[in-house]
Formats: sequence, structure tokens, C-alpha cells
Amino acid sequence: MRDILPAEQKYWERCVKIAKELALYYGFELIETPILENAELFAKGVGAGTDIVEKEMYTLRTKGGDLLALRPEGTPPIIRSYLENGMVSQPHPVKLFYIGPMFRHDAPQAGRYREHHQIGFETIGDPDPVIDAQIIQLIYAILTELGLKGLTIQINSIGDKQCRPKFRDELKNFYRNRVNRLCKNCKRKFKENPLRLFDCKEADCVALRSLAPHLIDHLDENCHNHFKSVLEFLDELGLPYSLNPYLVRGQDYYTRTVFEVVPEEVVGAQSALGGGGRFDGLIELLGGKPTPAVGGALGLERVIAEIQRRELKIAATKPRVRIFLAQLGDLAKRKSLKLFEDFRKAGVQVAESFGRDSIKAQLRVADRLGADISLIMGQKEALDNTVILREMQSGTQETIPLAKIIDEVKKRLKKIGPARRSISNLTDEEIDDKK
Repeated sequence: MRDILPAEQKYWERCVKIAKELALYYGFELIETPILENAELFAKGVGAGTDIVEKEMYTLRTKGGDLLALRPEGTPPIIRSYLENGMVSQPHPVKLFYIGPMFRHDAPQAGRYREHHQIGFETIGDPDPVIDAQIIQLIYAILTELGLKGLTIQINSIGDKQCRPKFRDELKNFYRNRVNRLCKNCKRKFKENPLRLFDCKEADCVALRSLAPHLIDHLDENCHNHFKSVLEFLDELGLPYSLNPYLVRGQDYYTRTVFEVVPEEVVGAQSALGGGGRFDGLIELLGGKPTPAVGGALGLERVIAEIQRRELKIAATKPRVRIFLAQLGDLAKRKSLKLFEDFRKAGVQVAESFGRDSIKAQLRVADRLGADISLIMGQKEALDNTVILREMQSGTQETIPLAKIIDEVKKRLKKIGPARRSISNLTDEEIDDKK
């Protein structure tokens, strides 16, 4: 787990801002679920035999005996909330998005930490393949809006409960006489879920995988037609994609479409910036009626790491400081503190440096921040209930009654142009005069 320092915040703010804007445009509504959930939710939803549940969940037992887990991923909590909060009765599809931390403790991959953050999107209640394409389009659009070019969509279909069992049997038959060549982890997967053998990155397992049958060649007519339609929509959108017959994702709930978005020049299991797929059986598995659904998510840490790797410039979202409040003396400091709050209530951004006693030092801060106006209050001004207003561009200054200073500042801001005089052009005598 790691700290997200102030210098990094501009990346996070930019990613969240773009994602929220596009999510709302696409008709998604924001939802927040607890970080702690019943562990059974993930055992049922993600799959008891998956690496996430077996090796990666943080679990704890309460004093009352309940087994809880820090959420390792976002989809099962969304579906639990959908079922518990009566969203079943809402007009469908229900379109939800979330932003928040996820937790996995086993050997974090590159670009992911034990506490990592995701922005995810779920569309519940529509089986049409156009919805699969729209989720992919949304995730791809967020990444390109952030300036990330040269991306490709890896995509596959893993069928559904009608056609997948037959393929699973065929896959088992292929591996049955080759089990001894599998790694220890894959030997376990062979018994529990042979489809997950495609996930392994061990050299011997990868070599075997290249000879194994492909699920995409064993889809029934419905799954084949669904996948064909998804690809046709991607073609229509002009989105770059490549078929990856080994892409299965890490959760048992996926059906039919699965996808990942990766940089074209970076190949490997740890390069995906986002991904997702269809999960038509999850809602029924968690106690609801059979309901189609599809979703996807972005890994914020990986996206930010890719932005930094490409050295893309992200401007800070900090508002521009146009007013600086300088003060000298205890009475002036007390009145300036109140004036600072009055400006906030009036919607005017003001900067200050209350800890400094030197007017000269404070005005140097004002110059460094690029302030257009400095407001100066010394002992005399504090007693007279006045403020010195200095325009930094022209160097002119005048004394304004304290009661009128906010209105006067607003007027001056409308007149002042973008350029202003730098404090480096002021003499020490001019600065000392402000005392």
C-alpha cells in the first residue's frame, strides 16, 4: 500500500474528472458501496476456486463471528446493492459506475498495489451485444481523452453455460495426458476450472496452451452470433482490436465477451489498463432472477503509470490565485483571518501566508503565485478598518475601507489583464513602503 502525495494528485484528479464526465454522458449514475463486505459474497460471485478468493482476499472475523473481506473487486458489491436496494424494479437497463479502492494481498502485479483503485461501469438488464460494445467504447474513450494513444483492445468470447461445459470436457481431455508438464498451480486449476489454465504465464504452460483447443471455435450459435455482433459494432466505431483466444479474465462469473485494453507496444499479462466483460449469470448466482449484465473497469494506478511513462503533461487543477492577503501585526492578522473567510463566502479565491511576519517576504510569495492584486493590512489599517489594495501589474495602490474591499476587488479583477508586473522589478524601497 502506498501514499498518494500532493505532487501526484493532479493525475488522479484528471483521471477521475474525465471518467466522471464521460460516465455521466453515457448515462451512468454514481454508486458507492462499503469497503467491507461479507466474504461469502466474493466466494459466490468471483468463484471459490479463483486466485482472488483463495490467495488474495484480506479477511477478518468479527466478534460476532461474521467473516468479512476487504473488497478485492467491484462487481459483486454492485450486484449485491442492486438486489438489496430494490433496483430490480427500476426501468432497465440500470447503469451504475463506481470509483474506489480495492484490496488484494498476494504478490501485487506491476502497477498494482495491495490497495489499488478502480473506476468501474456496470450495465444491468440488457443482453444486446451493442451494450458490450458501448462499455468497451467508454473505457477506450476515457483512455484516449487522457491522451493515451496507440491502444488496442484484446477480445475473446468464453461462451456461456450452454456451450462452455462441452468445451471444458474437451480441454480436460487435451490436458489429461499432459498434467505432469503443468506447474503446481495449474495442476490445481486442471481439477477445479481448466479454463483458467489459459491464465498461466509459466513457460511450459504457455507452450502447452498454444496447442490446446480454442473456446472461440466451440461456441454455440447464440454465443457465436453475439460475439460476431460485438465485433461488427467495434468495426463500425473504428476501434482497434485483436482476437486473443487465451483471454479468460480472472473471475468465474464472466460469460461470452471478455476484453482488455492494452498499449500496443507493451505486451504481457501486467500491461492491461482496463478490462471487463459480460456476466449474465452473476445476478442469479447471488439470489436474483436471471438478468443479463456487462461491465468493465480501469485500474487507476496503471493508467497513471502509463501517463507518466509517456511523459504526458497533466495540468494541475489548482485554481489560479489572483488575490493575495498580506498582513503585519497581531491585530491585522486577526482581522485578515476574518477577511480571508469573507472572501471565501463571496466566492473569491485568495491566498495568504499568515505565518510570515515580513510584508516583503509575503509579497514575494504573492509574486511567485502570480497574484494580480495584493491586499495589505498593517497596524494602522487594522485600527482604521481599511486595506491597502495594490495592483501588481501597474504598481498603483490605494486605501479602501474594509467594508467595501470585496466589491472593489471584484471590480478590479474585471479590468485587470492577464499580464502583471513581477515583484522582481520592484525596488526594496517600494516593497518596504508597504509597511
